[in-house]
Amino acid sequence: MRIDILTVVPALLESPLNCSIVKRARDKRVVEIFVHDIHDYGKGSYRQIDDYSFGGDSGMVLMIEPVFNMIGDLKNERDYDEIIYMSPDGLQFTQSEANRLSTKENIIILCGHFKGIDHRIREHLITREISIGDYVISGGELAAAVIIDSVVRIIPGAISDETSALTDSFQDGLLAPPVYTRPAEFNGWQVPDVLLSGNHKKIAEWQEEQAIARTKLLRPEMLKEE
Repeated sequence: MRIDILTVVPALLESPLNCSIVKRARDKRVVEIFVHDIHDYGKGSYRQIDDYSFGGDSGMVLMIEPVFNMIGDLKNERDYDEIIYMSPDGLQFTQSEANRLSTKENIIILCGHFKGIDHRIREHLITREISIGDYVISGGELAAAVIIDSVVRIIPGAISDETSALTDSFQDGLLAPPVYTRPAEFNGWQVPDVLLSGNHKKIAEWQEEQAIARTKLLRPEMLKEE
């Protein structure tokens, strides 16, 4: 997979994309990630990329020309499955969407900034708008980092134990069951006996029961009525 990120503030992405699972996936060439500074396509010596909005509203708007030209140059090099815009009014990001995106070959992610982007970009260039929640942050960079981390970790080869990602919360529509490790007893707190039994059938049954119970308690809206 190749991911091209278009941003006004590339430095915001340096740490998230160069640590942990994403870094290891890049090192193994499971995924290629390229960060592009929209200022490189800015106008004049000041590399202008924003301007006042028509209509007199407050706040600056990301101009159409730099984004149009940058996306055009990338599309001249390869075909893209999705051109995603990170937006608080986009599609709510879910695990199923992460699974879907993980099967794609080439993706562009445009990070909004300022008051937003010229709406014509959204009308004519963007194929999908995604939100990570009903709130506003300073720009789309951190939201893009969340999407990338979620997608990359489930690409085959990204993590050594691929079954681990398949048992994460939300993969089966439930929250994950509790997990424990050594020591089996600490400060009088005991690991459930079933997990120490070695009976894989009973362990699986216990985990399913716990997943349903936790989901019912913490996220009841996830449980569909029969």
